[in-house]
Amino acid sequence: MKYNFDIKMERRGTNCEKWDFLEEAFGKKDLLALWVADMDFPAPPEVLDALHKKIDEGALGYPIAPDSLLKAITDWQDVRHGWKIGKETVTWAPGVVAGLAFSIMAYTKPGDGVIIQTPVYPPFYAIISESGRRIVKNPLKRANGRYVMDLEGLEKLVTPICRTLILCSPHNPVARVWTREELEALSELAERKDMIIISDEIHQDLVYSDAKHISIAALSDEMSSRTVTFVAPSKTFNIAGMNSSVALIPDDKLRARYVSVLKRLHLSSLSILGLTAMETAYGKCAGWLDELMAYLEENRNLTEKFVREWMPKAKMDHPEGTYIFWIDFRGYGFDSEKLMDLLVNEAGVALNNGRNFGTEGDGFARINIGTNREMLKEALEKIAKALEAKF
Repeated sequence: MKYNFDIKMERRGTNCEKWDFLEEAFGKKDLLALWVADMDFPAPPEVLDALHKKIDEGALGYPIAPDSLLKAITDWQDVRHGWKIGKETVTWAPGVVAGLAFSIMAYTKPGDGVIIQTPVYPPFYAIISESGRRIVKNPLKRANGRYVMDLEGLEKLVTPICRTLILCSPHNPVARVWTREELEALSELAERKDMIIISDEIHQDLVYSDAKHISIAALSDEMSSRTVTFVAPSKTFNIAGMNSSVALIPDDKLRARYVSVLKRLHLSSLSILGLTAMETAYGKCAGWLDELMAYLEENRNLTEKFVREWMPKAKMDHPEGTYIFWIDFRGYGFDSEKLMDLLVNEAGVALNNGRNFGTEGDGFARINIGTNREMLKEALEKIAKALEAKF
């Protein structure tokens, strides 16, 4: 392999949320951090070199987005995901969550309902409630040993003032990559009920060899006309601190409404270093990503096997995408309060509290396997040892 993902990267003391916010978040700082969804790997060297070069130019004034960046984005969607889009489709967001919030402002009114499929990424709740809209939950259901969308339940929720769905694809935290059949069924419902889909596809590139990501907007011209899709190099290339994300909006009217919010908030452009990092990542780092995914897939397989063999009362569905996995500890009799106490005070590890993803997450935790394998093994062993001592 050209790139080294076994590196032990010291991130404490670098103003890093994942490692330097442990005491504030968990009450202890001497924990192994497997919570915040960024990886303990350096960004691709090609990105770092490009950033050094831009800084060495000396001038860091107002940037423009060059055509070469638009081409890198559209080529990436075409080559990696089979979605052909024109450069006019592309606009921006300082982050995917910010883009979701702007979309809510653009496509709904105060008091409207916005549907989310729970358990789901905690900021989804905040951006809806803080905008004066109503959170409408369409919980995922269990079928054949995995989470699936409850489309019958969804149909009952859609009304003239509740017809916007935030789709998490791939899904955080349950690590599902929705199949073509699932997305087609959702699309049929969306078309029939005149829904708008706001699709968070930030994890689109982090999909394992036994699954395939499909953008719902790519299914048909009809779906592209009612979908706003958010992607970013942030999770893919571990550059979330660049605060640079992409909104892909093929429909002229939907795009105009979104851009009007950006202009009203004076957020129509990205940072000069963010643009540089994004273009380099999409244009030159496909090989780095391929090696990363091979490494993460081994981490996934290790985690799945370890949970099955050493945490026999816990359950983890087979993860199809992302590097943040959902573990059910309810078999040990845990609610979230008791589980977090054991993880923090007995095991010495920091995982995300499943309760923060919705009431459906009580007794669950989310683990980040995007780290060097030695530390991942150490964390898993600490959890297993703490469980064994207690049970």
